Amino acid sequence: MAKSSLAHKNILITGAARRLGRAMVIACADQGATILLHYRESSEEAELLAKKLDAKGVTARLFQADLTQPRSCESLFADCLNAAGSVDAIINNASIFPSDTVWDITEDSILENLRLHTLAPYRLAKSMHEADQKGCIINMLDTRMDDYDSQHVSYHLSKRMLFDMTRILSLEMAPNIRVNAIAPGLILPPEGHDTSYLEKLAHTNPLKTFGEPEDIGHAALFLLESPFITGQTIYVDGGRHTKGKFYG
Repeated sequence: MAKSSLAHKNILITGAARRLGRAMVIACADQGATILLHYRESSEEAELLAKKLDAKGVTARLFQADLTQPRSCESLFADCLNAAGSVDAIINNASIFPSDTVWDITEDSILENLRLHTLAPYRLAKSMHEADQKGCIINMLDTRMDDYDSQHVSYHLSKRMLFDMTRILSLEMAPNIRVNAIAPGLILPPEGHDTSYLEKLAHTNPLKTFGEPEDIGHAALFLLESPFITGQTIYVDGGRHTKGKFYG
């Protein structure tokens, strides 16, 4: 088997302890990467995941930070760089999913979503650029950004801005750093829901089913190992983005 190009690369994954972040951690670790595992509050899950990786012979370093706070992104990147010696890739996965509509949205909600979903990825990208690192960045989007999610408006706005930021950064950071994105569809139910949530919405995509977290891991590996791809968004959504239908 050919040696993976990710072997011994240092990959920072934000929001890495749970859900899709965890799936991408495992996918990268299976290729021999060193994981710079960021979490905000999920310390127990992060520690358990790090122990699991250690048992497989994979190095995982833990970093706690609230990426909505001033200078937290710069401090996180500096800590990762000091600990690992380089940061070869960043996957911006940390996310929140508050419910709000266009009529009850608040300025605080908009700002919180923008800080985490848009400004944090930008600040980490800027830190990577200023540290003269080479590699790639993956931003996590959402297939719903192409139309409208009426029940999560502040989330929708911030992800839409991150889509545009991805394209801008792919131009500004070339040729040393590639910048791409993944837009998941029905993969995991929101907190507090089970798979029946996914089953009810499976009809909204052409494949009429839902994906698995491993699908996101595969997409991340593809982008990490594709040196001639930048400015691209991969939709992992069963084709839902082709339909342009609203749902919340």
